[in-house]
Amino acid sequence: MANDKSLPIKGKFYLIYQDDASNIILEDRTKRGLEVRERNYDDKYSVVADKGMIHDVDGIGHKVGIRWFFPESKYQITDVVKFAEEMEQRYKAIQEITCPDDTS
Repeated sequence: MANDKSLPIKGKFYLIYQDDASNIILEDRTKRGLEVRERNYDDKYSVVADKGMIHDVDGIGHKVGIRWFFPESKYQITDVVKFAEEMEQRYKAIQEITCPDDTS
């Protein structure tokens, strides 16, 4: 891999690693343990993704991304890190609102 960052890369809310099929995988750590219900194309990142289901307080199910598979032929580590940092910032903003004492 011709990138300057070595894998795995861990953030508070994400993990980036490589699989055997030449994919760089971005995993949402907040979704760890969630059952994978489907693997299909994700419009947001334009890659294949594992998705699960979470239910809100009204019992309505929502499909959520668990991990995204970025092919090395199209994406570099820096591209995936950029997506991961955006995810990290979104979760930090939610954490500051919902748990202001836990933001460390």
